[in-house]
Amino acid sequence: MRILSGIQPSGKLHIGNYFGMMKPAIELQEQGEAYLFIANYHAMTTVQDAAALREMTTDVALDFLACGIDPEKTAFYRQSDVPEVHELAWMLSVLCPMGLLERCHSYKDKTARGIAASHGLFAYPVLMAADILAVNSNVVPVGRDQKQHVEVTRDLATKFNNAYGEVFTIPEPSIRESVAVVPGVDGQKMSKSYDNTIEIFAQGKPLKKRVMSIKTDSRELEDPKDPESCNVFALYKLLATEAEQTDLAERYRAGGLGYGHAKLELLEKINEHFGPMRERRAGLAADMDYVEDVLRKGAEKARSVARETLDKARAAVGLV
Repeated sequence: MRILSGIQPSGKLHIGNYFGMMKPAIELQEQGEAYLFIANYHAMTTVQDAAALREMTTDVALDFLACGIDPEKTAFYRQSDVPEVHELAWMLSVLCPMGLLERCHSYKDKTARGIAASHGLFAYPVLMAADILAVNSNVVPVGRDQKQHVEVTRDLATKFNNAYGEVFTIPEPSIRESVAVVPGVDGQKMSKSYDNTIEIFAQGKPLKKRVMSIKTDSRELEDPKDPESCNVFALYKLLATEAEQTDLAERYRAGGLGYGHAKLELLEKINEHFGPMRERRAGLAADMDYVEDVLRKGAEKARSVARETLDKARAAVGLV
């Protein structure tokens, strides 16, 4: 089974990214042949600063390696290092009905949030389809908000195969049902777009300030509190054992526990969980030759598969 996943380098990665995409991607290494790419071409729809894009691409590479991606098990690469994807994207785009893209909710959501409308933003699902089909991925793990894009991929692959013969593998989405929505400091879904994140590798005073800013209700120290409606407790549950969760929930309901105390316990769990990863990241940042070598080898593996796919597609459409 070949599995593909990708993430945009559009800002500092946060706890929502970790539990929503990074941790599941790392776990997939044990389930099949894994391909993981840094979607820097996709990021250009929102990032038009060259220095910022380079820096954030490097940050994502460091973050994933620090969090547990094993280059011996996963082909880890930059999207821009696999140019075959973009030729495939054009072949798919000439078959893609406008109505298919017009129905995609992601474009509507992003423009509604103020992101400038562009052809790249509109045609994002076609490039995503090329990413998936280039490496003949069987399975694409996604959240529910990305399921539609995998369905577009399936539609385009089927349309191409019907027109030109069997070239593309039809991928299946793997919906991560078990991943809960990770709340940000304001209670909304944690997202860089809302500026409500807690960064994975933040530490010291900046991290403490962010955790202590988590929105809570106005109940007093002595009042009983409902853990299940508390943003602090929702984050704590992601990091704590079942016994620790039960203990804190009981102290919430008993009263006498202030939200400030709960936030400090959350801060302790964040440091406990991500502390070793911070140390690994610092070591990787001091050896960028190694990081570049990992990305180069990952791209070579992805390109070897993508070239075969592209050769078949070129022959099928009459370009050879």
